Amino acid sequence: MNVLVLGSGGREHALAWKLSQSPDVETVFCNPGNGGIYGQKMQRLCMDSDSYEELAEFALANNVGLTVVGPEKALCDGIVDRFREKGLVIFGPDKYAAQLEGSKWFAKEFMRRHGIPTAAATKYDDLDAAVAHIRNAGAPIVVKADGLAAGKGVTVALTEDEAIAAVTDSLGGAFGGAGAEVVLEEYLEGEEASILAFVDHSTIKPLASSQDHKRLKENDSGPNTGGMGAYSPAPVVSSEIWKQVHNQVLTPFLNGCRTDNLDYRGIIYAGLMLTADGPKVLEFNVRFGDPEAQTVLMRMQSDLTEAMLLTVNNRLGEYEFSWSDLSSVCVVMVSDGYPGAYEKNRIISGIDDAEALGVNVFHAGTESNGDTVTTAGGRVLGVTASGATISETIELVYAAVDKIYWDGMYYRHDIAHKAIARV
Repeated sequence: MNVLVLGSGGREHALAWKLSQSPDVETVFCNPGNGGIYGQKMQRLCMDSDSYEELAEFALANNVGLTVVGPEKALCDGIVDRFREKGLVIFGPDKYAAQLEGSKWFAKEFMRRHGIPTAAATKYDDLDAAVAHIRNAGAPIVVKADGLAAGKGVTVALTEDEAIAAVTDSLGGAFGGAGAEVVLEEYLEGEEASILAFVDHSTIKPLASSQDHKRLKENDSGPNTGGMGAYSPAPVVSSEIWKQVHNQVLTPFLNGCRTDNLDYRGIIYAGLMLTADGPKVLEFNVRFGDPEAQTVLMRMQSDLTEAMLLTVNNRLGEYEFSWSDLSSVCVVMVSDGYPGAYEKNRIISGIDDAEALGVNVFHAGTESNGDTVTTAGGRVLGVTASGATISETIELVYAAVDKIYWDGMYYRHDIAHKAIARV
């Protein structure tokens, strides 16, 4: 059997790496993939990523028994519906269910209907009304473009002026149609954690816990990004927190999908704020997180391909995940200027030297030409290590990061340090 992975980031490289370990998989095709997709049963394609019809025809012609969608856009566009119409097996929610990520307000209403704890929020499409709300509510306050904005549509505004500027940008077209409506949300205090879970029509099963670092700079400062690093497990998710998450988030989510007749056969990502009042959902994503996937998949001992096939066939209840006791840490290396404008085509050196230390270097924004690898995106590499303790793993991952260089690279030096404080 062959597998098709759609996407080009570090998450997709990690998925392809893990799926290729299954003895039932002959080749993992990646479209469009990146400069790290080669060898170990992985093959890069160069097809039109937005031509779902062409991709489906490729899958039919090349014995693709499972398609895995990395990015949210394709899921929200309805690629699952199109593939299933052709009898193809694809992992992920259909277009209607994918609105849980595609529309912040759709997700809010889902959570309210089904009693899932979340921040209070209001939606606006009128600038004057939104500004009046901000003046009345005060700061800090969270401003979210309602639709998909490539991870750039959320502003945690610490002042009213910052919130008004974010609303003005969004309603003014900064995110296109995705920002035509804004959600103004209560600011929550606490520590964040990421819970990913497989879901089918009757079962929900969580994966190992993880924690992402969204802010660009040390001490969680600077602008929000797609993710500057992650680690697993997240010690903040204690056994008591796990119980609360199961009872207050995961079980109501599954029951809500069944009540609302959502065709959800894939993975759900719950971004949580662990507040003094218990866990509250910041957002739902309908795909693997990036870079959470890198750390979680490093610790997964199970056959990912088998788990996904059973999920798609509504047999998730038959599967039991198994996990390594090791810790895992991913440090994301980015191009200077990210998440804004950045230079491309910078030559990267030292990847082989880093991997010689026993880490995985998952490519994201890279291109390759022979032995030369160059930058091609904002988030460029996700250096991911595992170790017996979180301290040892941090030491190893940064030793590997120090082997890599390109002109204008940047990374945070404090990934997973919160975990050390809790061990």
